[in-house]
Amino acid sequence: MKRNNALKMCISLLICLIHVLPFYVLLTSSFKAVDDPSSKWIMPGYLYVDNFTNAWHEAHLGTAFANNIAITAGAIVLVVAVGSIAAYPLARFKTGLNKFIYALFVSAMIVPPLTILVPLYKFMVDLGGMNSYWGIILLHVTFNLPVTIFLYTGFIDTIPKELDEAAMIDGSGRLRMFFSIIMPLLKPITATVIILTGVGIWNDYQFSVFFLQQPDARTITVALSAFFGQYNNNIGWVAAGSLMGAVPVAAVYLFLQKYFIHGLSSGAVKG
Repeated sequence: MKRNNALKMCISLLICLIHVLPFYVLLTSSFKAVDDPSSKWIMPGYLYVDNFTNAWHEAHLGTAFANNIAITAGAIVLVVAVGSIAAYPLARFKTGLNKFIYALFVSAMIVPPLTILVPLYKFMVDLGGMNSYWGIILLHVTFNLPVTIFLYTGFIDTIPKELDEAAMIDGSGRLRMFFSIIMPLLKPITATVIILTGVGIWNDYQFSVFFLQQPDARTITVALSAFFGQYNNNIGWVAAGSLMGAVPVAAVYLFLQKYFIHGLSSGAVKG
């Protein structure tokens, strides 16, 4: 028994090490001067912050950060609002039509966005949504709604229906009852949705590179990609820019971590 536990611990540590090593190299490279000959595995004994200031200005990360924040925040608000409201009747009323709609949403999760890129690109051009916040936000909402509805539906299934009945007896309408009683109970799964969709939207490249082509509309991933192509010999600048792009989502995840775990363990993955 002890041997099995030790083996599991070693495997867990190995998996953690595999995930942590790239971030360690990123960190060491970010704080090293350009002419530092030491190995990337050795943490420097100084902090060379010029890499961050140079990357910020040369990659125009200020504009990219503003674009990322606006797009991610707008998409998350719509995904949470539309996804939770749509999932409620699917979870509470198990009619044949609702089961079909739920199956349709679940089946949409397996469709890779790149397979419909050409007609989607033409549609966005005709709609006038290129290089615009609302265009890219609607794209993200559309492709994140299936998994959001799937998660919300499974979580709402675990909430007793007696709460709905008690609220209806007290005179609450369906909409008022949802926002005053059901929505506060959805905090754990809402945190899960925010993390899953937010990280995907923040790190999105496939949509941003095609639909946000103007320099002032670029997101962080596209800006860093162009920056890396121009300064691929200056690893310190590139590493510093990548680190700045990763810090916000890491901070949000750490802040919402306990809700994220609670959401998954409280029936969020139930069908």
